[in-house]
Amino acid sequence: MTDVPPPPGGLALDADALPHRWDLSVAEAREVQLRLRERLVLRAPDGFAPRTFGGADVSMEKFAKQGYAGIVVLDAATLATVDQSGAAADLPMPYVPGYLSFRELPALAAAWAGLRTRPDVLLFDGQGIAHPRRFGVACHGGLLFGVPSIGVAKSILVGTHGPLGHERGATAELVDRGETVGMAVRTRAGVTPVYVSPGHRMDLATAVAVVLAAAPTFREPETTRRSHRLVNDLRRAAGAAPDG
Repeated sequence: MTDVPPPPGGLALDADALPHRWDLSVAEAREVQLRLRERLVLRAPDGFAPRTFGGADVSMEKFAKQGYAGIVVLDAATLATVDQSGAAADLPMPYVPGYLSFRELPALAAAWAGLRTRPDVLLFDGQGIAHPRRFGVACHGGLLFGVPSIGVAKSILVGTHGPLGHERGATAELVDRGETVGMAVRTRAGVTPVYVSPGHRMDLATAVAVVLAAAPTFREPETTRRSHRLVNDLRRAAGAAPDG
């Protein structure tokens, strides 16, 4: 079994929310997603005004058995890095599209354990509810870490959107089967949008505002850029080629 161990330093995982193993069959993982999605809270906490933004990323070969996870914490006002933690960890589940949280979150839990500063909101390089079962990695991770969470994806997994303006800040609803599951967001004028969806303890409008605040210059928010840089540094240090 590959249960995630409790982390040190007072940054406890929400074990009550996730009483499951990580080394599951696809059928078992699907049942976990369907059960846990009922626990999602799709609204931001009252008075939500984050002072720190977190970014989470995992780098791995598609069929590798080990991955490199990183979490960075940025000051929300200046976007200066205030903390970061990385870890190499075994990946308990093979690569299966739509079930990446079972593959990635144990490694991210190891990185989370090393943080000294807990972020007020955590941005994942992946989907929130813009997912076939409305339970992407940002949803699963938000429940695991007990923190407001947002999915920021580079491509669409489900849904379509209408016309999107060319200016920075332009948005268009991402709709799947008649349900608004996310937003296409132009973070830089004339550049391909990112696709934002709530994870846990988050609503769509607040998620879009956070992503735009975290992405003042580039297409991807600084949370994604710096966590990706961190995991590539880990891969280099381990003698593996960087990802992307």
